Amino acid sequence: MYFVDTIEVPGPGNRGYLAGGAGSAVVVDPPRDVDRVIGAAAGRGVRITHVVETHIHNDYVSGGLELARITGAAYLVPAGARVAFERTPVADGDVAEIEDGLALRALATPGHTPHHMAYVLEAAGRAVAVFTGGSLLIGTVGRPDLVEPALTGRLARAQYDSAHRLAAELPDETAVLPTHGFGSFCAATQAAGGASTTIGRERGSNEALVKDVDTFVAELLAGLDDVPAYYAHMGPLNARGPAAVDLTPARPADAEEIAARLAAGEWVVDLRDRRAFAEGHVAGAFNFEAEGQLATYLAWLLPWGRPVTLLAASPAQLAHAQRELVRVGIDRPAAAATGSPSEWIRDGESPRSFPRGTFAELAAQGSDGVVVLDVRRDSERSGGHIRGSLHIPLHRLRDRLSEIPDGTVWVHCAGGMRAATGASILDAAGRDVVAVDDGFASAAAAGLQMARITAEEAHERTEAEAVLLDVREHVEWAAGHAPGAVHAPLSELVCGGRLPRAAEDRPVVTICRSGKRSREAAGLLAARGVDAVDVLGGMRAWVEAGLAVVEGSPGADGGSDALMVAAGSPGTSQARSSAPGDSSDAAARLA
Repeated sequence: MYFVDTIEVPGPGNRGYLAGGAGSAVVVDPPRDVDRVIGAAAGRGVRITHVVETHIHNDYVSGGLELARITGAAYLVPAGARVAFERTPVADGDVAEIEDGLALRALATPGHTPHHMAYVLEAAGRAVAVFTGGSLLIGTVGRPDLVEPALTGRLARAQYDSAHRLAAELPDETAVLPTHGFGSFCAATQAAGGASTTIGRERGSNEALVKDVDTFVAELLAGLDDVPAYYAHMGPLNARGPAAVDLTPARPADAEEIAARLAAGEWVVDLRDRRAFAEGHVAGAFNFEAEGQLATYLAWLLPWGRPVTLLAASPAQLAHAQRELVRVGIDRPAAAATGSPSEWIRDGESPRSFPRGTFAELAAQGSDGVVVLDVRRDSERSGGHIRGSLHIPLHRLRDRLSEIPDGTVWVHCAGGMRAATGASILDAAGRDVVAVDDGFASAAAAGLQMARITAEEAHERTEAEAVLLDVREHVEWAAGHAPGAVHAPLSELVCGGRLPRAAEDRPVVTICRSGKRSREAAGLLAARGVDAVDVLGGMRAWVEAGLAVVEGSPGADGGSDALMVAAGSPGTSQARSSAPGDSSDAAARLA
C-alpha cells in the first residue's frame, strides 16, 4: 500500500507532495514553511527519509534544505543544478528506495529548466504516479523562459520532448502530480483543467501532446506573459540555500511609527478586505488582500529588499500573511499593527477613503472626465477590453503614473482584487479614484463597448454598416477570406498606408489569422481617429463559427469573390461546403 498527500500552497499557486507507505515517506518540492510538512508526516505516522527537488525553483523559496536538516532525510537534487550546499545528486534512471516495495525513479525531463527531473513513484514495480514538477502540467507545461533568454527556444523544444517521453514511458493510469499550474506564473498558460489528471488524459488534451513540435513551440513562445520581478531572486536564493524560517510575530508599530515609515518612503501594506480598505485607511498605504494572491503580487510590486510594515484586521490575518510572504523571500516585516485605521492614524488625522463601483455604474457615467484604467496582464487584455480604456498592468503601475490623464480614474481588473490594489496606489498618489469591484464579464452586459468582438458580432456589424478589414498578408488573403472583406495588410498600415476607399469614413472591424495582428491594427487605426474594433480569435474563430470563407484575390478595395470553400450561418458548429473542402479544411489553410 502507498499514499500520496497533497500540500497545497495556494498563494504562489503550487503544490508539494508527501508520499510513502507504512513507515517511510518522501517529500517532493516542499514549501518553505516546513512545519506543515512535518505535521502531515506526523499525522500519517511516517518518517521522512527523502526530500527531493524536481528543479531549482524560480517562483518560491524551497523548504527542502531545511526539511532535510531537521529530519535527517537524504536531500535529492538534480545533478545538473549548481548549488552551494551538500546534497545527493540525482541523474536520469537513479532509484531511491522509500521502503520495501516502494521506490522513486528519476526521469530527466529538461525544458522548464535545463536540469529538470521528474520522479516516478513505483509500487511493487508498477508506476502509480509521477511527480512532474514544472514539466508536464494539467493541460499545459511549465514555461521555458525563466532561466536564460538565449535558452528559451531550445528549452521549449526540450519541454515538448520531455512531455512526449513521459507519455511514451508511463501507463495511461499513472497519476500526474505537478508542482506548478494552480495559479503559478511558472505555468506557460493558465490552462483549464481539474484538480487531478493522468497520463492517459493528458495524452488526449495536453497542448504539448496534441500539436506538432513547431506549432507547439511557436504558440508557447507567443503566449508567454511577463515574469514576476521577484523570480529573479528565487533561483539564486534556492541555489545558495535558504535560511530557516522565523514566523514569530513582528514588532508592533504605533501610529507615530507608521507615519514615520511612510514619510521615509517605506511601504505600509494594509491586508484587510478591499471593501474595508476603501471605506477607510491610512493615507499612503497600499491594499493587498491577505486572502488573495498576496505573496505573488506584493513580491512582484515591492522593490526587492524594501522594508514593509503590515497592517491587519487581526493577529490571525497577520500570521497568515507572514507565512505567505516567507514563501517568496519576504522574511520579516519591519513592523506590524492589528486593529483598524482609527488605531493606525495620529490624533487629529482622518482616514482616507474612495468609492467602489460596478461596470453598470461606470457605463452610466459617460466619458466626460472619466479615465478607464485596465490593470490586467497583457494576456488577459488580449481576450477583450473596454474600448478607449488605458492599459497599464498592475505590476507596472507605480512606474507609469505620469501616463494617466487627468480625471477620475475608474480602475478595473478581472474580478476586483487587483483593481483595489491599483486604486490604492493611485489614491496614495493623490488621484481621484473609483475601484471597480465587479467581474469583467459584466462589462459588455452593462453596455460598455468592447474593443474586441466575437466573430458572430463582427458578422452582424459588417452586415449592417461596418467594413471587415483583413490585415493579413497577400498570400494569407488569397488562401481564404470572408466574403465582402477589404484587404489592407498590417505591414502596409504600419508604414503609413492609407485605408482602402471602401473603408474610408466607415466603422472598421479588423481581422487576421488569430487576433494578434488585428488587435495591433485596431489600435493603430484608433490612434488615427478611425472607429475600429477587432475580431477575437481572428479567421480561426470565423471558420469555427460556421461563417463563410471564400478563395480568390480581389483588389485592395474588395471585388467579386471567387470559389466558396466554406459556408454556414453564425452559431453553427460545422460549416457547410459548396465546393471541395469543408470548414476543417478552411481552418487548416487559414491557420
